[in-house]
Amino acid sequence: MSSVKIYDTTLRDGSQAEGISFTVEDKIRIAHKLDELGAHYVEGGWPGSNPRDIDFFEKANRASFSQTRITAFGSTRYPDKKVEDDGVLQALLKTDTQVVTLFGKTWDLHVKDALGTSLDENLRMIFESIGYMKKHRDEVLFDCEHFFDGYKSNPGYALKAIKEAESAGADWIVLCDTTGGTLPSEVRTIFEEVKKNIAAKIGIHAHNDSEVAVANSLTAVQAGAEQVQGTINGIGERCGNANLVSIISNLKIKMGIDCVTDEQLQSLKDISAFVDELANRAHWNQQPFVGKSAFAHKGGVHVSAVRKNALTYEHIVPEKVGNHQRILVSDLSGKSNVLHKAKEFGINIDDKDPKVAKILNSLKESENLGFQYEGAEASFELMMRDALGQKEIFFEFIGFRVIVEKRKEDEGPISEATVKLRVNGVQEVSVAESSGPINALDMAIKKALVKFYPELEEVNLYDYKVRILDEQKGTRAKTRVLVESGDHKSKWGTVGVSENIIEASWQALIDSIDYKLNQNTKHESD
Repeated sequence: MSSVKIYDTTLRDGSQAEGISFTVEDKIRIAHKLDELGAHYVEGGWPGSNPRDIDFFEKANRASFSQTRITAFGSTRYPDKKVEDDGVLQALLKTDTQVVTLFGKTWDLHVKDALGTSLDENLRMIFESIGYMKKHRDEVLFDCEHFFDGYKSNPGYALKAIKEAESAGADWIVLCDTTGGTLPSEVRTIFEEVKKNIAAKIGIHAHNDSEVAVANSLTAVQAGAEQVQGTINGIGERCGNANLVSIISNLKIKMGIDCVTDEQLQSLKDISAFVDELANRAHWNQQPFVGKSAFAHKGGVHVSAVRKNALTYEHIVPEKVGNHQRILVSDLSGKSNVLHKAKEFGINIDDKDPKVAKILNSLKESENLGFQYEGAEASFELMMRDALGQKEIFFEFIGFRVIVEKRKEDEGPISEATVKLRVNGVQEVSVAESSGPINALDMAIKKALVKFYPELEEVNLYDYKVRILDEQKGTRAKTRVLVESGDHKSKWGTVGVSENIIEASWQALIDSIDYKLNQNTKHESD
């Protein structure tokens, strides 16, 4: 097989992971990153289950994607219900996506115990639902829920179910290891049997409850699967989904299968960190291919060998996935990352320019303090332009104050922020009040500056995330604040770090304003 389609379900299945909740803006940003990566399908959510997913599809329909096909997810019709009257199917149609994925039961146990219906009725549900969707959509996928368990329990019925889907016009039959209990040898055997019974294109959707989701996905490809479903970093319900980061890397580099371009593959580390940052969780240093430690060498024998020939202890060239080698004793890497980001930001800089080292040193110093720039690219661009003398100063900081007051037991607290800034020698003092201290601070900053820079009227605060960096220190711990801002043209992320959450928030908010004003200046000069 020469190629495999990548189907990402980070925004739906991934968001079902414990402790993860993506905002609509998070989901849109991730969808664009997945499009850049080259994902063929991005499953946006289940529109029949919550208003947030409905909002996502509305915004996604107005957005532009170069390759990705945004996909809506839902179930086959309810038992003994007409497709025209089924709320889930009608909600799917309202999304206006070109692609719809329907899941249905293929395990007789689930049909009888979970659905509480007959085996024949379930077959009709599959056939009628897919047939109905094919009348309205370009492409329909059938996710065969619990297929491997179903096949092992009752192979005849499991095969009947997928044949019904195929005869109804399903473009893809996706075999799901929903509880993640299947082993690679079983996947291979069952895939080979399925291939004998249907002509439709087949995919794999694996969960990681036995820690073999990646292995199962790769085995399925070897057995004839033409589509692999999974999530970035393997996030998902219970033990997670198949990790697309590892799958894409192995398909492309180890198996020689076309799934993304070489250039897209180089963005893998960035998108992995990006999703983790927006999920508000620490990036796994030991994650294969893209983790900070994936190509880090500490032992003396290892370091001696890799300095002579990296192949001695590295199974791939790390730059292929956007990573780099690290020698922990003397950290020799990092320059290429700076140059890559400079190109991305439209900054011209020679690789021999001593300012590259200055930027790298600033980056390392900031990281030691707790700053992290995945998901906060605007702050890093400002750092880079400052080091190169390209950052324009629009105002000077004098001071700020935030007061939180609760006046009555049965009323919420009130926050008041006072900001003092100097613009072109003129001191400006502004005061704003809000229910929350960060919103009050944001309002006060803009109030002080908008008379000088009217373009700030169009800047909005879309998202705000807090991460405690030193959990052992309790209330004295350093805090990292990630802010997402935007205007009518674009959105950007900024970051601040401090033991004081207000100070960290101030840093992120000021960077957001600085970025907007510097971007305007840059565009005017272009």
